[in-house]
Amino acid sequence: MDFQYSPRVKELQARLNAFMDEHVYPNEARFHAEIEENRKKGDAWVPTMVMEELKEKARAAGLWNLFLPESEHGAGLTNLEYAPLCEIMGRAGWAAEVFNCSAPDTGNMEVLARYGTPEQQEQWLKPLLEGKIRSCFAMTEPAVASSDATNIESRIELDGDHYVINGRKWWSSGAGDPRCKVFIFMGKSDPDNPNKHKQQSMIIVPRDTPGVRVVRHLPVLGFDDAPHGHAEIVFENVRVPASNMLLGEGCGFEIAQGRLGPGRIHHCMRLIGLAERALEKMCQRTMNRVAFGKPIAEQTVTLERIANARILIDQARFLVLNAAQMMDTVGNKAALKEIGMIKVAAPNMACQVIDWAIQAHGGGGMADEFLAHAYASARSLRLADGPDEVHRNQVGKLELAKYRQTPKPH
Repeated sequence: MDFQYSPRVKELQARLNAFMDEHVYPNEARFHAEIEENRKKGDAWVPTMVMEELKEKARAAGLWNLFLPESEHGAGLTNLEYAPLCEIMGRAGWAAEVFNCSAPDTGNMEVLARYGTPEQQEQWLKPLLEGKIRSCFAMTEPAVASSDATNIESRIELDGDHYVINGRKWWSSGAGDPRCKVFIFMGKSDPDNPNKHKQQSMIIVPRDTPGVRVVRHLPVLGFDDAPHGHAEIVFENVRVPASNMLLGEGCGFEIAQGRLGPGRIHHCMRLIGLAERALEKMCQRTMNRVAFGKPIAEQTVTLERIANARILIDQARFLVLNAAQMMDTVGNKAALKEIGMIKVAAPNMACQVIDWAIQAHGGGGMADEFLAHAYASARSLRLADGPDEVHRNQVGKLELAKYRQTPKPH
């Protein structure tokens, strides 16, 4: 394993850190203030002015679409090269969008780049890459345990030269954003297929199609995450052209695996940046607070937590870099175990580190907006893109498979 960053990555790291120092961190208060002002006016889902201003600056600085490995649409970086850059963006929960590198758009752009027709790419991928629109991925359903995606009940039925879509989805991130113009929808097109992984398809649904109705916005531990947010949506007799089908009927699982692998690793990369910043805040706070005659930083329990936080963060980082290298060298499917491992390790690590940072702040930790939102984000990622239990089961099965294929030790 060689995790040494190339000169190009080091140069991008320096430029990205400089951009964060000059433009992102100084505007955090303004970003949240604009959202609160819009909320007071009755619509928290209005895009903030500061975000749109920073997007233009990022594009002008050449810090745009840094993801999309093996694609002419991105920066040409591998997963391993993108990892340290994604980590920097993760230090502020809203920063990835500044660089057009935020979920679910990144995953949807990867789907369109890999599986979309030239016409689909022209209509939807191009404006997404330009940051002119946003998108939503509609997969999870409230009526079934969506941790087993074969449970999905939504239907995609062919009717002449159109498909008719019916179903109820939730935790559909980004649907509340008025810039969201397109959904990628997963449902069953062939529910009687004996191969349960060939029953599903993915199809493009324009946001303004009749029959698409946002029922409600779902809070995450009290945060509405406006103007991005997560919605419950009803699709009722939604008709779209047959040409909106992605890759072909029955290819939904194939597309999902191609989409969720990179999406999972991006989440883990960002969580490492979030945990690093929480540790920084913890160290700064404990050095400046005195209890029982000495700074809290000198208390044994604090030293132990700081040390453990450093160990946990570095462990997670190396696991993520290893998974990224595996994805680059042997492909997403062969790296399934490594992706599953980081999807368990990174959110649990971040939850623990952020919890220690909250504890170190005392009562102030409960009111610290960054730490509270960071914890909510990290905790939600123990469920998003597959819960811990599913990934642990998968890793366990893959580990046991080695022993089923080799003779028993004597």
